[in-house]
Amino acid sequence: MKIIAVIPARYEASRFPGKLMQILGEKTVISTTYQNVLETGLFDEVFVATDSEIIFDEIIKNGGKAVMTWQHETGSDRIAEAVQNIDCDIVVNVQGDEPFLKTEPLQQLISVFNDDSEEKISLASLKIKLKNTDEIGNPNNVKVITDYEGFALYFSRAVIPYPREIHRDVEYFKHIGVYAFRKNALLNFAKLPMKPLEISEKIECIRYLEYGMKIKMIETDFIGVGIDVPEDLEKARAILGQQD
Repeated sequence: MKIIAVIPARYEASRFPGKLMQILGEKTVISTTYQNVLETGLFDEVFVATDSEIIFDEIIKNGGKAVMTWQHETGSDRIAEAVQNIDCDIVVNVQGDEPFLKTEPLQQLISVFNDDSEEKISLASLKIKLKNTDEIGNPNNVKVITDYEGFALYFSRAVIPYPREIHRDVEYFKHIGVYAFRKNALLNFAKLPMKPLEISEKIECIRYLEYGMKIKMIETDFIGVGIDVPEDLEKARAILGQQD
């Protein structure tokens, strides 16, 4: 089974344009992410998929592999274009603005497919328990609910489940935007038109659910830093400083 990682990278992010080219330590955010993914040793190849010549040149000049794509609404659509001519079985999507992802969560995602001999699972992704009320209510934190086997039922920027009655057993989980796809499921995804739920929430994995694909969610306790706004970049710089 050939496993590759692809990092979708868009320069014109709506909330923080050019964030992937910001300096984090001695390298840019995107180069830091690329190097960290490479150093896990889990992948046969690692690529950046981008529509930006600036990001493409940044990766190539530092000895990495990059693929130029057209502009796309979602990272999954971008990755689907990038991998259509690459020989692989499993594609792991690592977000370019999540520079501190570690090896263990990626191993957990890959293991889902080792145990899925009947190939019922289209993709796997990560979730982490939320405990802080502000984090639960923050629409920038995509929440996910699952069935008893850990398969996603729905993703939302709203609070799900809604706390109509306070119950001590209710748990809230944040979706971490790292995916592992079967290549065929990813290519099929890119051919499917968006439906109203995905358009409304601006959450691409809803498209899989709307078309009946199964998403296995893996709980992790890893706390990274997604760089969505300038304040997140300062948090990332502080973490990097603590590691030095």
